Amino acid sequence: GSQRVWVSNNRGDNWKAISGDLTLDQERFSLPIMGKVQSWDNPWDVYAMSTYNTITSLSQSPIDENIIYAGTDDGIIQYTQDYGQTWTKVSVEKLPGVPRGSFVNDIKADLFDANTVYVLLDNHKFGDYKPYVYKSTDGGKSWKDISDGIPDGFLCWRLVQDHVDKNLMFLGTEYGIYVSVNGGTKWVKFSSGLPTISIRDLAIQKRENDLVAATFGRGFYVLDDYSSLRFISSNSLKNNLVFTPRKALQYSPIRSGSSSQGSNTYYAKNPDYGAIFTFYLTDEISTKKQKRKKSEKELEKSNSDIPFPGWNELDKELNQSSPRTVIEIYDSSNVFVDRFSVPYKKGFNRVSWDLSTSLNLNVNSGSSRSYSPSVRVNPGKYSFNVYTSFNGQVNKIGSKFFDVERIRSGVLDNPNSDSFETYITEIENAYKTYSLVNSKFNKIKDNNKSIISLISRSINYSNNINFHDEIKKSINEIDVFLSGNKSKKDVMEKDIETISNRLGVATRGINSSYGPTGMQISSLGKAKSLINKFQEMVDALSLEFTKLKNQVESELDSYILD
Repeated sequence: GSQRVWVSNNRGDNWKAISGDLTLDQERFSLPIMGKVQSWDNPWDVYAMSTYNTITSLSQSPIDENIIYAGTDDGIIQYTQDYGQTWTKVSVEKLPGVPRGSFVNDIKADLFDANTVYVLLDNHKFGDYKPYVYKSTDGGKSWKDISDGIPDGFLCWRLVQDHVDKNLMFLGTEYGIYVSVNGGTKWVKFSSGLPTISIRDLAIQKRENDLVAATFGRGFYVLDDYSSLRFISSNSLKNNLVFTPRKALQYSPIRSGSSSQGSNTYYAKNPDYGAIFTFYLTDEISTKKQKRKKSEKELEKSNSDIPFPGWNELDKELNQSSPRTVIEIYDSSNVFVDRFSVPYKKGFNRVSWDLSTSLNLNVNSGSSRSYSPSVRVNPGKYSFNVYTSFNGQVNKIGSKFFDVERIRSGVLDNPNSDSFETYITEIENAYKTYSLVNSKFNKIKDNNKSIISLISRSINYSNNINFHDEIKKSINEIDVFLSGNKSKKDVMEKDIETISNRLGVATRGINSSYGPTGMQISSLGKAKSLINKFQEMVDALSLEFTKLKNQVESELDSYILD
């Protein structure tokens, strides 16, 4: 579009006009500025002005290619229903409440109905900052104001319509994005983490259902997979909702982090990796402390006394856990795969699962966290369940199926791929055995330190302390076997391969696209041999320490408490 509408059928090599001048075709310097026509010599910045009397927005109906709409910067809407042979002119002041000469920011043909069209107008250059959003259902002959919900002062720049749900629309305004789920009848602010900034353009990536927003001077933002909004209505939001995720793409993410690149380096946040789960929770769940705080706030407003809750009630507050949302994943055979939880939050929630499952390993006593390598799941169909957990009550919210797909196959065939599941089981068993023996060893080390206090009071002190020193020597030998020579470690000198080294090498084979290599399988075998030797050494140590412990405890009738 210029002042005419042009068409090219060969990718822009040649252009043909299919309209005459669709603007008012005015001499801009003869128009009044600040109430009167100014002298040519007045110091306005001609070079900073955009060209006037031009088409500012074009839209062709995807239903009927003969229907084309054009909007201009001088207050004209033109449309054709015969691919430009004839054009019908509509002055914007004929739209209810629109001032003459208002700028057409955007005009959009409906994606589903050839007779429906939308237009956004702007009159801020004349000090008018009202939002002008209109809809026509008769091809532009008559128009209806559909700006309900857009505050005064919010200029409207761009409108896009969902390609699946005709009633779902997004509106880019001077102060953020608004969304409508009823064809523009009502608009509501849609932030989803977006700052309050001027949104000058919007586009929808149809394959991924992503909304892309370009801002005025602050880059662009991408809302990943907005498809859940297609199922939103005033009635549906009365219930908890779980939405079907889009296909989860499996790949090897690049590890974050880099060396310093100076103050000008900027990295945008990547989308979360894995399966993205979206759900809506209707209820506000408050803890005892939150309820008390809310009640006290109301009393504070009325300047009333705030009663002391009592010690028992305060203890109940301290012992009460916060509400959580629990996510469970199952495979196509309904076999449990993974579980994790997030803090409970009323409203829309979006969480990600990294497409992996933890190895089935032992956990350390007294710790809620223990090291557990994870292995990525196989491609296929999965399901997830959403639960809420609070005060010992676990309630199911809903469940959905989803697919996991690898974006590419491995370049090389692994001759060991058929034994992968067996390899995982062997790694799990190796870690379990190692952790059990190591726990037994650490307990002996701790008790050998504690027994000194008993030995110092024993009658046979000389014999007992010599026995203790011999055990300590055995402990030191096992420490070297496990971790290497301490003096070498201090100066980072190379040393023996330890169980941890061997297991670490073997574990690297569980998450590569190729699978375990021959070297990694060999490393697992060597780790298992070292673990067996470690177990023999600890069993022998345990027998010796038990002798000393029984001897000292029976002598004093005092005991080491575990």
